[in-house]
Amino acid sequence: MNIEQFKGLLLVQGITLTVEQLEQFETYYQTLVEWNEKMNLTAITDKAEVYLKHFYDSISAAFHFDFTKPVSICDVGAGAGFPSIPLKIVFPQLEVTIVDSLNKRISFLNHLANVLNLENVHFIHDRAETFGVNPKHRETYDIVTARAVARMSVLSELCLPLVKVGGHFIAMKAAHANEELAVGKKAITTLGGKLEEKYTFSLPMEESERNILVIKKEKQTPKKYPRKPGTPGKSPIE
Repeated sequence: MNIEQFKGLLLVQGITLTVEQLEQFETYYQTLVEWNEKMNLTAITDKAEVYLKHFYDSISAAFHFDFTKPVSICDVGAGAGFPSIPLKIVFPQLEVTIVDSLNKRISFLNHLANVLNLENVHFIHDRAETFGVNPKHRETYDIVTARAVARMSVLSELCLPLVKVGGHFIAMKAAHANEELAVGKKAITTLGGKLEEKYTFSLPMEESERNILVIKKEKQTPKKYPRKPGTPGKSPIE
């Protein structure tokens, strides 16, 4: 996907990028590749693939959910900033918090925010399990996002405790979303969520399957969740 295709395919979805926003994506790409030589941020470094599989794919959440309001987003395990930083570039009014367990990725994100001139972004070095019991963050976010972090039965325990009642958890998945949902249904319900919508589509050009799962937070998460670091992955709610 070249820059013109990126711009044109977003336009089809009703998203018009300014010259400044296109420059931000270009700077993002250059910074990602430069830092990737020093640390492992992504296996994808080819420009066309970064624009398709990281930038466009991240923004695809906005094809199915309204990000135009000034809401707070927490992105769990965002790595090099996906999906929240591309969404922040497109929708500057968003307030974004990224929590990641690797401090070197937080260093990259702080540098990235500076070179992109992003405001209202916060990067926190923590495990999602301990972050989720912190009263400053627990059940305070309008939207919590996660992309390719863990299977739904585990991911729900990392993300739903952070969503305020009435807010949404948006999980971005490749294939096998139906199987993950079937296994993760008990976890979603136990943690106070309910599947509101599931959108399935193909990523342009390579035609690989993508799924966006929109889970509404209907009631408070029981106090015992999330459990201690490592426990959700070893003993998921199933």
